[in-house]
Amino acid sequence: MARILTGVQSTGVPHLGNIMGAIQPAVEMSNNPLNEGLLFIADLHSLTSIKDGALIRENTYSVAAAWLAFGYDTEKNIFFRQSDVPEVCELAWYLNCHTPIPMLENAHSFKDKSAALSKDKINTGLFTYPVLMAADILLYDTEIVPVGKDQKQHLEMTRDIARSFNHQHGETFVQPEPKIDERVMVIPGIDGRKMSKSYNNGINIFQTDKKLKKNIGQIITDSKELEEPKNPDTCNVFTLYKLFAGDKEIEAMRANYLNGGFGYGHAKQALFDIIKERFQEPRELYEEYINDKSKIDLELKNGAEKAKLIAKKVLEKVRKKLGY
Repeated sequence: MARILTGVQSTGVPHLGNIMGAIQPAVEMSNNPLNEGLLFIADLHSLTSIKDGALIRENTYSVAAAWLAFGYDTEKNIFFRQSDVPEVCELAWYLNCHTPIPMLENAHSFKDKSAALSKDKINTGLFTYPVLMAADILLYDTEIVPVGKDQKQHLEMTRDIARSFNHQHGETFVQPEPKIDERVMVIPGIDGRKMSKSYNNGINIFQTDKKLKKNIGQIITDSKELEEPKNPDTCNVFTLYKLFAGDKEIEAMRANYLNGGFGYGHAKQALFDIIKERFQEPRELYEEYINDKSKIDLELKNGAEKAKLIAKKVLEKVRKKLGY
């Protein structure tokens, strides 16, 4: 059985791109009987950019509700809040003391984020972010970490840190392996760019029907009139529609575009209808969890207790190696 770990930042309600590109594939992989999944909500990582405690708390609930709504099996797997296992902070300190500064200075993510900030806005948490990520992974004897291409370097750092520690103190940490899915879908946002919170171009399926319909109505299209034929292959509405529709529905929609007499308003209505149909159950479950956060608290509490059983064993081994 492979132990797989996934961390998700508490940055707000997951959008459609998060769901299709991360949540659904990770749930499927973790619920596989041959795997053991650890999923944590990275509320400590969120502190590098969000300083509002109430907002971090609400974001944590939103992220947790979304994963639970999409069927993450908390009986088989472990589901917890990062800050509920403070052992990760102790391990991060030990790893910080074994991590050379040039390694962190060369981190692409730090370079990109710090370039967009004034010098007084760059905090040390942002600089040592990869070390806390390494602690997240190594604390649980993780074997596989699903990562996007943008996180690949951070995982390589984790492996380097673990390898260096093992070389200096003897075999201690499991060497995690990356799982990079080259097929991960890039979901277009309402402006045509990759759907991203940083672009504020997402589609939030957990809104009320009225707000969701308005959200979908904001998708940018060209200015062709109702009567004119349209190119489905250059239309973001059609690109999104294809993710959820069957072959016959897709061909019918394509014909509507090419024949003319079919407006973008009609296409957006069809997209709204199919998203409502496809995600009816997760949307209902999400509302159930958000309206009764005690259910989320219980799931996270139970998960943290299971996570601590692993974390304490690993941390005790590290402490002994270091002479504490």
